[in-house]
Amino acid sequence: MSLWSAADAAAATGGQAQGDWQANGVSIDTRTIRSGDLFVALKAERDGHDFVAQALDNGAAAAVVSHVPEGVAPDAPLLIVPDVLEALEALGRAGRARTGAKVIAVTGSVGKTSTKEMLRDVLSGQGRTHAAEASYNNHWGVPLTLARMPQGTEFAVIEIGMNHPGEIAPLARLARPHVAMITTIAAAHLEAFENIEGIAHEKAAIFEGLEPDGTAVINADLATTPILLEAARAANAQIATFGENSDMYRLRSVQLGDDRTMVCADLPDGPVIFKILSAGRHFAMNGLGVLAAVEALGGDTGLAAPDLARWRPPAGRGTREVLELDSGDEDWTLDLIDDAFNANPTSMAAAIEVLAASNPRDNIGRIAKGRRIAILGDMLELGEGEADMHRALADLPHMAQLTTVHCVGPRMRALWEALPRAQRGIWSEDAASLALKVHGVIDAGDVLLIKGSKGSKVSAIVDALRKPGRDSRLQTRDD
Repeated sequence: MSLWSAADAAAATGGQAQGDWQANGVSIDTRTIRSGDLFVALKAERDGHDFVAQALDNGAAAAVVSHVPEGVAPDAPLLIVPDVLEALEALGRAGRARTGAKVIAVTGSVGKTSTKEMLRDVLSGQGRTHAAEASYNNHWGVPLTLARMPQGTEFAVIEIGMNHPGEIAPLARLARPHVAMITTIAAAHLEAFENIEGIAHEKAAIFEGLEPDGTAVINADLATTPILLEAARAANAQIATFGENSDMYRLRSVQLGDDRTMVCADLPDGPVIFKILSAGRHFAMNGLGVLAAVEALGGDTGLAAPDLARWRPPAGRGTREVLELDSGDEDWTLDLIDDAFNANPTSMAAAIEVLAASNPRDNIGRIAKGRRIAILGDMLELGEGEADMHRALADLPHMAQLTTVHCVGPRMRALWEALPRAQRGIWSEDAASLALKVHGVIDAGDVLLIKGSKGSKVSAIVDALRKPGRDSRLQTRDD
């Protein structure tokens, strides 16, 4: 059964269909388009109309356009609409309306994508599940996810994000979730808001899209929890809370290991123990929120709790790997925690706690004692108080367990200067410069955390470490 016929897409958008085509998917990128996809010619940095001919040559079933592009035959399979983005929204709206799926929408300052993937994994064991790809959580990502949803979907997981005020409510109304979950509220995108309370109000706007008798799943341990609860009540939502301060889904204990997190919690039906095969207190919290969401969706928490062990962090979001250091010696390795995709004060604290709980290996490398090393890049979009927020990382309770901290970017200079001299590593203006030196500051047996906002480009340091042909035993140390 096709995802969209020409007639169905025309009816959903009010557009004019040329040809009697059938599409099995929806795409906005010719680099990843598959044969049979409906190509949507959005305008972003480039105008998608410039790529319609290429999309059709690559096997697209048809293209959504506002005019017949140059180089495309007048009778080509097209859906001609007044506005392409509005047409994508209409497809998303229709895709949502024609399915009987139970829908959950997830937002939060930290942990949206990880929680979305946890939900995908546990719900897939209980029914046909559809979820957003990657971090498709913005004004085109949400309707694209909905437009791609098969009619037979039983559970749908929609991630909703924001950079500025007023973005979440329209996306939530488009998704019309039965359950809306907020992972946490933190200082992310703070430059667009007056304070963290403003972020909480914006995130809480997700409840405006809830279906009647829908459920708001709320972190109970936040300073801004009262704002979230007030918004949920204003939306006439059922409320489920999770966290150490919850009387519904209560976190009892978290035990971190090198590669796992053991969690004890109390659910409404009784106590539960579950594990996540990645270290992080934040993963424990999100996992508990997932169990609350599953129950609100009508799922089985008895199946979901053990299934949380199937989940792994997405690339660049806390993934852990053993990295060979090109010596031909199987022991000549270090443990890399790749968290280079995003950063704010809350997620930095969580990552540093994970590193502090790790166990380096002694008597392996050039330096007898294994070390806990962090390479930390700038946290972006924090607004006027950014210098103080970077400086304050030095006072985190788990920072003292780190051996050396290397800092990348002009904002991280504040942390570098606040660190004790014995703990202070290299400060580099940019990631590219430190990438050239990184093999000289690591050793076999170390545990290395690399974390920063995506714009800090510390992923370049991760890439440099993964390149073959560089034996760290031949490098000199710069710290």
